[in-house]
Amino acid sequence: MAIPSSAKTKISTASRTLTVEVDALNERGEMLATPIAGEHPLTIYVDKREVVTLMTLGQAPEALVIGYLRNQRLISSIDAIAEVQVDWETASAAVTTRRAIKNLDQRMKKRTVTTGCGQGTVFGDLMDEIDQIKLRDDVRLTESGLYSLLDAVRRHETIYKSAGAVHGCALATLDGERAEILDFVEDVGRHNAVDAIAGLMWLNGMDGSDKIFYTTGRLTSEMVIKAAQMQIPFLVSRSGLTQMGHDIAQRTGITMLGRAVNKHYLLFTGRHRFVKQLAPTMLASA
Repeated sequence: MAIPSSAKTKISTASRTLTVEVDALNERGEMLATPIAGEHPLTIYVDKREVVTLMTLGQAPEALVIGYLRNQRLISSIDAIAEVQVDWETASAAVTTRRAIKNLDQRMKKRTVTTGCGQGTVFGDLMDEIDQIKLRDDVRLTESGLYSLLDAVRRHETIYKSAGAVHGCALATLDGERAEILDFVEDVGRHNAVDAIAGLMWLNGMDGSDKIFYTTGRLTSEMVIKAAQMQIPFLVSRSGLTQMGHDIAQRTGITMLGRAVNKHYLLFTGRHRFVKQLAPTMLASA
């Protein structure tokens, strides 16, 4: 994946090989060369201060680092970052800011361990700023547009199809009734994939207020908060959701759909943005 360069931010391009082959014995006693997903530790340092170690596939490490800092609310804009350098020999990502982050030690003291794959964390108060988030109400997702998105995701070439063991997240837009995938990122944890999308959005100067976010993972509080922070009004998953995820979706007014596979979906919140098509039987009875 090509990482866009910001005019103000110097970044490396250090994507890793995403799969490796190992031998595995199948049920017939045959030895098969089998692709498996990569997994690598990456320790983030901000102005030489160790922040966190993430386990990652390594598809878009620079975008992951930037998106992580964005979604943890440690960095307020891409312009605050002068440089991101990923070095796999030392398994580290060195971030240099233009101005030191205020109260970084204090903000890191309070961490909430989330249900993210592996061990996700959210710095500070989990509910900070939630009630201040305002999502656009003048955008719509049609049922046919949703089906187009699900078909585009199904057709997308993925690491999951060859090796499994990863989650995927997509950022998409609608052109009429047709969905177009703008970015697709896979990682060993769904929270990593959403952070990488957030980083790419910053690097591309992309507005999320009319976009659709798709994830293969479950819709937990962390996933809903991150989508809302990116100002994305539509959140779609092929999986289910948690009670706290549902509660926060209602508070933010996000349009959230789960169990979305083929022609099946469940619309949980934000129904005012979703346009259902009337089937012939519904029209006949109207």
